[in-house]
This record gives sequence, C-alpha cells and structure tokens, in this order.
Amino acid sequence: MPPVLKRSEIEPLLAAEGFTHFGIAKLETPISIAMYVDWLKEGLNGEMKYLERHLEDKRDPKRLLKSARSAIVVTLDYVPHPRPVENWPLTSPIQVAAYAQGFDYHFLLKERLSRVIAELKALAPEEEFVAFTDSSPVLERDLAVRAGLGWVGKNTCLIDRKKGSLFLIAEIYTTLNLPIAEITSPDHCGTCTRCMDACPTGALVEPRKLDARKCISYLTIESRTIAPIDLRDKIGDWLFGCDICQTVCPWNAKIYRENSMAQAEPDSAPAGAADHQIDHQIDHQTIPQSNRQKTVNDLQFLLGTSNRGLEKAFRSTPLLRAGGQSLKRNAIVVAANLRMHEVTPEIERLKEHPKLGEIASWASKILQDHAG
Repeated sequence: MPPVLKRSEIEPLLAAEGFTHFGIAKLETPISIAMYVDWLKEGLNGEMKYLERHLEDKRDPKRLLKSARSAIVVTLDYVPHPRPVENWPLTSPIQVAAYAQGFDYHFLLKERLSRVIAELKALAPEEEFVAFTDSSPVLERDLAVRAGLGWVGKNTCLIDRKKGSLFLIAEIYTTLNLPIAEITSPDHCGTCTRCMDACPTGALVEPRKLDARKCISYLTIESRTIAPIDLRDKIGDWLFGCDICQTVCPWNAKIYRENSMAQAEPDSAPAGAADHQIDHQIDHQTIPQSNRQKTVNDLQFLLGTSNRGLEKAFRSTPLLRAGGQSLKRNAIVVAANLRMHEVTPEIERLKEHPKLGEIASWASKILQDHAG
C-alpha cells in the first residue's frame, strides 16, 4: 500500500516556495464537467479550440497520470507580483492585467513546484508526482473548490474570504495516498452583482457563465482576429488582459488597499472595490500631461517596433503569448480609445498591413473625427 504523508509534512515544503494556501483533492470526475461541456457546446470558448481537445483529459484526470490518487492544489498571490521583471518595457498607465506584470507565471509556478516535488520524492521515492498549471488540461477551479480553497464567484474566478481572487492556481498530481479533508467553502457572493454590472462588454452573461468572445482578456490575448466594432471602444485602455471584474469584487478590496499602502506612488496603485467606477468610459480631458506623454511613448514603441522586437522585449512575461502582431492590434485600439493623436503617423503606416489594415483605418478615422 502506498505510504501516507501527513498534511503537516507537506505544508512546510509548500510554504518554503510561497504556497501558503493549499488543499488536497481526490482525483475523480469533476463536479463541474457537465457545465463545461454545455459551455463548449454553446461555442462560448470562441477561437480557443484547444479547450475542446482538452475535454477527455478534464473529464478523467487520471489520463494525465495513470494510478494518480490525489492532487495537491496550491495558490500563489500575484498582487504584488512575486517576481517583477527588470527593465519593464512600459512606463505609462496603459493597463496590463496584474498577473502579467512580471515574470511568466507558468515558468514561475513550474520552477517552484519542481522543487517541492523533489522534496516529496525524498519522502516517498517510489511515488510519482507531476506539476500542472493552467496551460494543462485541468479543471483547476473545480479541483480547488473540492480542496476547500474557495468558491467560484459570479465572475467565474475562485474566491477565498481572506485572499480574494488575486492568486494563481496550480496542482501536483500524485500516486500518493493523501489525507482528504472534506472541506467546502460556502458561496459568499450573496446578492452582489458588481462584477456583472461592471463588465464593459457584458461578457458575464449570467452568474458564473462567461462568454469568452466578449471578454476583454480573450479579445486582447487569445483571439487572433480583430474585435467587432461594437466592442472596440469598450476595451478602453487595456493592452493585455483585464482586471475589472476582480477590482470591483468586495472580497479583493483589502488586498488592493494593502497593496496601495505599500506603493511608493499611491496614484499608480490599482483601484479598490469601494472606489472603482462602474462607468468605464475614459475621460480624455483628465489624463495628466505627464501620463499622456508616457502613454504616447509606449504606443510609439508598440507600433513602431517589429513583431520580433516586441516578442524579445516581452519574452519572459505572459505578454509573449499575444505575440507582436496582436500587441500592435491592441495598441491601435488603445490609441483610438485614448484619442492619442500623437501616434497617428504610426497608425497611418499600418493602414496597408494585410492583417492590421482594417483596424488601423478604423482608428485613423476615430482620431480624425475627434481631432482638435
């Protein structure tokens, strides 16, 4: 019979790598698999066809590790980011999702989990351990709920009463026989609908149901096409990803407040839930001149650098996933939404681009119509 490791033996190994919140779940058919199948059938995954290919591995977690018995599920806070990137290329307030403002978390999580696995192997040398992140075919939130790490909120994020939702999830599948504590976290969203009300594009079509095709994160990262015209202005100044449905969540207010208190420049800290505005229309007249010039500089860098150059600049960050061309696409939308006339020459030069020409022409007209 496989050896049994106590939670008290695992906890210090995880804590040493920054995983202070963890749980253990039995590897079995996910409780949310039927919802996932229905979501795919409705086509709400958009261009993310790999999610359809992942279905059978998600339905039967043991396909990823034969004889696996359980999963050690961990979280890692990303506000503030656990590993900032030196010489971050952007200096302006153009918005990038908080998790992406540093070293690519896929590598960060794998590095830390590999060291945990080495320690576990020393305790149980005959057992198998495999680490997974969100790039793997794992229904992470399902596992995390069963591991007692929180509940799935109306914004589809895993939420914990103390930690909010500003954390990454990862897991170690193992053949070890681990003690499973049947702990579940009650749903504490109550009647609150702040996340649904705040989403500019209406991507949260109902509680816990996301239409990825409307989601700003999807439109700026996963999608390789041009956003529909009716959604472009709603993207606002988000260059990569979106945090809106989390910044308005009351369970994240404490995390944002504590982080803003630690900032050297409080004005640059993320907004907390209490003071975040539901109306996300940008007031172009109130952008400080210093921020405007920084924004112009960043947009000129994004639009004037080759795709390969952009990929090199962001190579150690999640922004690499979008690729140079999509970052240019996103920068064009941001420039139009912020009425950044100063980058009109860069946009004009892209009007003949085979893939960016249409959106460059759209942005050019927006800037012309709002000149002066």
